[in-house]
This record gives sequence, C-alpha cells and structure tokens, in this order.
Amino acid sequence: MLSDYMSIVSLTENEDQIKSITKNRPLASIPIGGRYRIIDFTLSNLVNSGIRNVGILTQSKSRSLIDHLGSGKPWDLDRKLNGLFIFNYGMGSSYFNDIEMLKNNLEYLYRSKEDKVILTCSYMIANLSYIDAAKFHEKSGKDITIIYKKINDGKLNFKDRNVLNLDNNNNVLGVGKNIGTKNELNISMDMFIMSKKLLIDILNKCIETGYFGSIREWIYKNIEKLNVNAFEFNGYLQCVSSINSYYKANMDMLNLDINKELFFKNGLIYTKVKDEAPTKYVNGSSVSNGLIANGCIIKGSIKNSVISRRVVVEENAEIENCIIMQNSIVKKGSRLKNVIIDKNIIIEENSELKGDLEFPLVIEKRTLV
Repeated sequence: MLSDYMSIVSLTENEDQIKSITKNRPLASIPIGGRYRIIDFTLSNLVNSGIRNVGILTQSKSRSLIDHLGSGKPWDLDRKLNGLFIFNYGMGSSYFNDIEMLKNNLEYLYRSKEDKVILTCSYMIANLSYIDAAKFHEKSGKDITIIYKKINDGKLNFKDRNVLNLDNNNNVLGVGKNIGTKNELNISMDMFIMSKKLLIDILNKCIETGYFGSIREWIYKNIEKLNVNAFEFNGYLQCVSSINSYYKANMDMLNLDINKELFFKNGLIYTKVKDEAPTKYVNGSSVSNGLIANGCIIKGSIKNSVISRRVVVEENAEIENCIIMQNSIVKKGSRLKNVIIDKNIIIEENSELKGDLEFPLVIEKRTLV
C-alpha cells in the first residue's frame, strides 16, 4: 500500500463542452451511475491504493462538491492525521489554476510527511490501482511517470485529449492532441507520479518565470527537459469532458461486464451515503436493463436508462436510453428517448422529448417541460 504517497486532485478542468450540466456545479460533482458523483472514482482509487492524504484544488461553483465530500468519511478520510483537504480559490486570486492554488498553500506540501505525490484529475472514469504504477515509477528512476491507455477508437472517442508519443521503452518523447484522424493512440490519463520535491521545484520555476497555467500543461510543454516515462493501464476508461462522453459513460455502466469492472475490480467505489427507502415498482411498471437508485417510484416503462434517487415515473410514461437525475418527475403519458434530465425537473403529461444517441437532448436543472 502507498503509505508514503500523497495525492493532489486538480479540478482545473475544461468544461466548455459540458456547460449545460456544469452551470451550477463543477464537473467533479456531476451525478453519474445513478447514485455516484464523478469524483467518487478518483477518491476511491486513491484510498483503495492506501493513500490517506488527499488535497483537492477546487474551481468556482464548489458548493455541491463540498456538500458531497463533507469530512471525507465515505472514503475513510475523516482522520486526525492526514485525511481530506479542500482548497478553495481566494477572492484575491488572479488566476483560476492549480499553480496559483498550490502557491498559496505551499505549507500543505511542506508539512505533509509523504515524499511522493500522485497528481490526478476527476474526469477519468476508471477503477484502477496506483500500486503497480507506483512500483513501476520507483523501479524506473524517472522524474515523472504518466499513466496512459492504448485505444483503438481515437476517431470517435477521446477527442482533444492529450496523446503521448512513446519510444519502444515507454519513454515519453512528446505530447500532442487527439484531433480525430487516427484510431490507435496512447491517451494520457492526466495522472502523474513524481517526488514531492520535484513538484515543489516545478511550482517554484512556474512562479519565478510567471507561468500560471496548469501543472499538467507545464509538464507537457517541458517534456523534453524532464526524464518522463509512461505506465500502461489496461482496464475500462472513459473521459467525461463533453455531453457525449458523459452520456456514453452512463450508458456503458448498463453493460454488466463494464459495471462489474468499474465498481468492483480493484476495490469498491465509495460515495456519500444517503438513507433512502427502496425503490417502489408499482404493478404494471416495466424495467429492462435499468440502473435505478433508491427512493424512486416507478409506475411506467424504463429501458436502457440510468435513474437517480427520488425520481418519480408515472403511469404510461416511457423512458428509453435516458439519464434522469435526482428529484425529477416524469408525468403520465410522457415519452423520453436519448435524453439527459438534470435535477429537480418536471416533465409534464404527454410530453415527447427525443435526442440522438450521439447528441442527446439535455434538459437543464430546475426546468418545467
């Protein structure tokens, strides 16, 4: 277990292609899989690997994230020593990035007893153990190890993600972007393993030179000046950076094999506990391949859909290939297909909403349709 490692989770994440569901929340706290939030995967992977000191660098709109994280108890991070540390941007901050945040909180790094750091993000959905990657890094003697995944569908997925150019020994020669012209690519998972001393040195260089982008972008831009290799991850991966990828990640969870891997393979995925009554399925209701959380009342038909807590589906309502977030009501006779419904939405009687599998229709929070 990685007792000599700490982790920095940077939430300086590009939300340009997912704004319709991040207007009131950061990407990290978007509901996913019925009862989870996106950041649950990152935190669970860290604690399942034995990491007990986790610092989270937030962006704005962090109320829902802080409410979800609380003291860190669901992830066993409510501790007297170490635990969960949440750093918010101050009112006087000139830049919204992790370098500015860490500059203002360098004492956190100096006071932490761990001598190695895993710098990671929230938007990579996977169930992985950092233990093998850490062993690989330590054995290699490199400055930094980047975790990556080989994909064969780059023309369709992982658009605009960072791509690693590797030699035969998995040394990183350069970093580019996936522009959708090749299928076989080495996609960076934006997870970095390094010594704490090197991270502090990088921060000091950035401050001295006036660079205030993100740490990951600084590493990518200076890859030739560093000794960097890459560790391959072989499991399921989805990057939630757009409406399409968010929709696909949820739909993938309806696949039994993917579901078992995501939620059980390298340890359980933990989330904030909410005590709800079991979902009630009324006579005449129909459910086929649904991922349905507690506290719902189902009177209609559900097919290939992900339903969050306290959702009501009334009589003769038909839901197919949809994501419905908590506290929403779909009234009788409504027909929904390929739709993402945010929290606290009421779909009126006999409404008909239809999107496309590649471009699902999004109904924004607190909307009456």
